[in-house]
Amino acid sequence: MAERTVLVTGGTGGLGGAVTAAFLTAGWRVVVPEREGGGAAPAAGPVRVVADLLDPAGAARAVAVAAAEPAAPLRAVVNLVGGYASGGLVHETPIEEFDRMLRINLRPTYLVTQAALPHLVEAGGGAVVCVSARAAVAPFPGAAGYVTAKAAVQAFANAVAVEYRQRGVRCNTVLPSVIDTPANRAAQPDADHRRWVPPAEIAAVIRFLASDESAPTSGASIPVYGRA
Repeated sequence: MAERTVLVTGGTGGLGGAVTAAFLTAGWRVVVPEREGGGAAPAAGPVRVVADLLDPAGAARAVAVAAAEPAAPLRAVVNLVGGYASGGLVHETPIEEFDRMLRINLRPTYLVTQAALPHLVEAGGGAVVCVSARAAVAPFPGAAGYVTAKAAVQAFANAVAVEYRQRGVRCNTVLPSVIDTPANRAAQPDADHRRWVPPAEIAAVIRFLASDESAPTSGASIPVYGRA
């Protein structure tokens, strides 16, 4: 039986599926929140919970399920939920679109981490891994809301790393470039997909950052750019 639990938000997405598989293969109990129930999971698969992670009560519900197994305490949180939208330059971008990028990228990360931290501390420590983006450190035109939101995720992770260092909780960030998912291939059919980073390779980095193998590492921003 699994001896530790990881909560993976966005676990049904293109990257999330690879992250979930990486933890299951490593013997973790994996809890994956969903906005709508997708039916029963396989016996050897993740534990699924219906929860709206934009809502404090939903985030708390997901964390409660993740922390509900005494034999496998919650020891890691992986924040994958987010979204991307491009548009015009700043003076052409409505504030509603700017706010939407902050809401879907930053709010779930904050709420889930906030709810999980007491459980991680109580379990004797653990790890939080957040997903920012290369755009946070190398912005490009036409995506000010996305760039700002991902930079905010990175800053939030660094704040958590500092605040909880003495309580045994580490927090690190990965910064992907373009992930080689079916959705991204459909959106950019003419791109050189060989330069993109496969989800399984990012998942391996995330699993490492959540494990005891990376115990000395906190407050790091890890580039996972592939060849892009």
